[in-house]
Amino acid sequence: MKALIFAAGLGERMRPLTDSVPKPLLPAGGQPLIAWHLQRLAAAGVEEVLINTSWLAPQFPAALGDGTRWGLRIRYLHEGDTPLETGGGMWNALPQLGNAPFLAVNGDIWTDFDFAALPAEPPGDAHLVLVDNPQHHPDGDFALDADGDVRAHGEPKLTFAGIGVYRASLFDDWPRIVGDAPGARAEPPRFRLAPLLRAAMREGQVTGTHHRGRWTDVGTPERLRRLERELGAIRGQGPGARGQGKAGTTVTRSSRTSDRS
Repeated sequence: MKALIFAAGLGERMRPLTDSVPKPLLPAGGQPLIAWHLQRLAAAGVEEVLINTSWLAPQFPAALGDGTRWGLRIRYLHEGDTPLETGGGMWNALPQLGNAPFLAVNGDIWTDFDFAALPAEPPGDAHLVLVDNPQHHPDGDFALDADGDVRAHGEPKLTFAGIGVYRASLFDDWPRIVGDAPGARAEPPRFRLAPLLRAAMREGQVTGTHHRGRWTDVGTPERLRRLERELGAIRGQGPGARGQGKAGTTVTRSSRTSDRS
C-alpha cells in the first residue's frame, strides 16, 4: 500500500513558528512531526510515501531525503504557492498513487495509532479513523454506527483524525459534488475533501475505526508545547511506552475488511 502525507498547508495558526519552518517539520519529541508518521508507516509495511508540499517546499527533501533511513521511498509533489486543500491535493496525487487503495494522513497530527490496523481493502470508497472529540472541537464531525458505517448525521459524533484509507472511486463524481466552490475550476482544482466524504456516506460507502489512544491535532503553538511535554513523559516511561496504538484501537465491520495486522 502507498501512503500520502498532507504537508502543503501554510501553517498560519502556528506563526511565528512556521515563518521559517513548515508545520510538519516542527520538532516534537526530538524529531520532526512528520518523522513520527514515517516511522509508523514503515512499521506497518508501507514502502512508498508521497508528500505533497507548498509552503517552504524545499525544506522537506532537505530534511527527509529519499526515505532510506526509514526503509521507505519518498517522493514529493509540489502543489505551487497556493495549496490545493485536502480534496484537490488528493486528486492531484492520484496519478502517482495508482488505482489500489491508499493510506492518507495529515502531516500536522501526532498519534500512536497503528497504521497496520487499517483495512488494506476497504469495502467502500473510504475507511476513516475517528477519535474522541478534543476540547477545541467538542461537536465532532461524523457518527460511527454499531456496524461500522460512518454517517454525516447522528449521535454521538466523533472527530475525524485525519487518517484514512481511500479508493480513487471516491472522486468519480467530484465536479458535480463540489460544484462552484472557490478554486474548483482552477487548474489544478482546489477543493476540500469533506463534501466528497459526505456524499459517499449518503451512499453507505464510508466505514470507520474508533481510535481510543493518543491523538493530537497540532494546530496551535500551545498544542505543540503540550505535545512536547507528553512525549517527554512517554520517553521517561521507557521504550515500551510508545507503541500503544493497538490496545487503544477498535476496528469495526471486520467481517467486511481485510486487516493487515
